[in-house]
Amino acid sequence: MSKHESNAAVEAAYDEHVMSIWKSLDVPVRRAEGCTLEDFDGNEYLDVFSGISVTNVGHGNEAVVDAAKDQLDEFVHGCSYVHPNEPVADLAERIADVTPGDLQKSFFCNSGTEAVEGAIKLARKYTGSKEVIALEMGFHGRTLGSLALTGNKAYKQGMAPTINDVAHTAPPYGYRCPRCDGAQCGPECADELERVIGSHTSGDLAAVVVEPVMGEAGIIVPPEGWLERVREIAHDHGALLILDEVQTGYGRTGELFATEHFDVEPDILTQAKGIANGLPLGAFTASAEIADAFESGDHLSTFGGNPVACAAALATIDELEDGVVDHAREQGAWLADELAALEEDFDVVGQTRGLGLMWGVELVEPGTTGPQNVAPKPDAELASAVSDYLREESQVVMGVGGYYKNVMRFQPPLTISRDQLATAVDELRAALETVA
Repeated sequence: MSKHESNAAVEAAYDEHVMSIWKSLDVPVRRAEGCTLEDFDGNEYLDVFSGISVTNVGHGNEAVVDAAKDQLDEFVHGCSYVHPNEPVADLAERIADVTPGDLQKSFFCNSGTEAVEGAIKLARKYTGSKEVIALEMGFHGRTLGSLALTGNKAYKQGMAPTINDVAHTAPPYGYRCPRCDGAQCGPECADELERVIGSHTSGDLAAVVVEPVMGEAGIIVPPEGWLERVREIAHDHGALLILDEVQTGYGRTGELFATEHFDVEPDILTQAKGIANGLPLGAFTASAEIADAFESGDHLSTFGGNPVACAAALATIDELEDGVVDHAREQGAWLADELAALEEDFDVVGQTRGLGLMWGVELVEPGTTGPQNVAPKPDAELASAVSDYLREESQVVMGVGGYYKNVMRFQPPLTISRDQLATAVDELRAALETVA
């Protein structure tokens, strides 16, 4: 039995002993199953955030739990880069099978941040160049190296990123793009990358790093042709295209990987979050030619490729391919229509956008002029109030994100039922009617 018998007891322990930097959802979790969270006071919540897009095949998925338990009975750790073992070998083969293009070899680590930093190291080693370009408003992690790529001051304040050879180009954020005057960005917006290369680099470009759907930026989906043009420009300058699928991978967008929505094959693909349904695991995968640029000792991770996490990842992929991805695509099509109706019915809903079960609802102040003088002013205060209302009055856990902190985030477990999804939409509608 846990010594923490109430929400208050857990929260008090956090206040005293945990560096608790962000508790915006504030639901102390005692148990979780499927799409439901239960706190220490016996309250149940509908989870439409899945731990920031992690438990893609549902909390407590039986197949994933059983796979992890079975591996625990065999061995827990042998350092996969010292002792070859079957779970790592099997997962590496499986990832080579399910990833797009000719991606063949994977390096396993513990998180998305590590995957991004490792991918940058590999790109530098392969190309012999050092400079990197990422997107404004993008997010790639919080360690000092990955933070240099992240295009948001809010995450960088008080820090001094150690990678200095980083520049940023404009994101395909059509709703607030001054070039497009509020319309959907076109592929020509990708040509901004050429200008940045010409004015902010020294001709030593190793990689361009892009999230195929920008999660923390507010679920920004690029238009058809945009990502293809980015890849073309990167290759024209001898650079690699790194697609950061930490948040979008493993079924989140209604395809196993978001890049499948676009006619683009990455040179390096980063993965984490949903890869093992909550067990700590990250990976970056490349073609054999690129991967073989790493020599012995160039990169290592003591816990990377933990066999228990790899066993869970294999079971997760099985679950995803056994109908979960198809389910996410079907539910996402229904959700798109429901959220479009919110956009029609509420002036405070500026735009809804997404793919699969990765959707954002951008809240605004009607009648105002916001950034770039294109769309209304973002309403972060309203988004926070709506999230609080949903949690406290409706027992629905929904994240808030976006560069301006004004986007409600639908990122539930991909196993969510139509009834559960309808409940989340209905409660969001009720929250907007009440709070706004």
